[in-house]
Amino acid sequence: MKKILLLLANGFESYEASVFTDVFGWNLYEGDRTTELVSVGLHSVLECTWGYSCIPMHQLQEIELGDFDALAIPGGFGEANFYEDAFSEEFLEVIREFDQQNKPIAAICVAGLAVAKSGVLSGRTGTTYRFKNNPRQMQMRQLGVQVLSTERIVEDQNIITSSSPETALDVAFRLLEKLTSKENTFEVKQRMGFTK
Repeated sequence: MKKILLLLANGFESYEASVFTDVFGWNLYEGDRTTELVSVGLHSVLECTWGYSCIPMHQLQEIELGDFDALAIPGGFGEANFYEDAFSEEFLEVIREFDQQNKPIAAICVAGLAVAKSGVLSGRTGTTYRFKNNPRQMQMRQLGVQVLSTERIVEDQNIITSSSPETALDVAFRLLEKLTSKENTFEVKQRMGFTK
């Protein structure tokens, strides 16, 4: 069984987390049944971007990072204090550990900034929130990332970053494909109604 760590920062965007829970949940019941997703946070209760609470399955200090095969990180909003957790040393160290082991890391939208802040994307390619008059891509460049500003999703070795919430489902499916197979991912998509 491959285990995916869904790392949640306070202020995360619930939609961006839900794509991972749904895709890997469907795989567990309707796909090849080889993956398990575990939600983890730095607090016992997390506030989502849009004002409701979430209880992660575990606290970060309760788990062994070596037990996990991949890392998934949803983005969030600064107005909801997302960057307090996402830029904390505890959070960044998780990202570094997964990269050192060359394990897949999938970050949606501004979660890519946490990946960049950890240092693992320095000199590599990536992307983050990309709309006009938004400073996020410039912040990523300042962290040493070669930003591919027109790309929806950028994959550089083991790291997937993306440009907006619109990409979330595609990122989750890409991570599933990395952990299982193209054929299995197609089967899950089909069962979920995304292919004919």
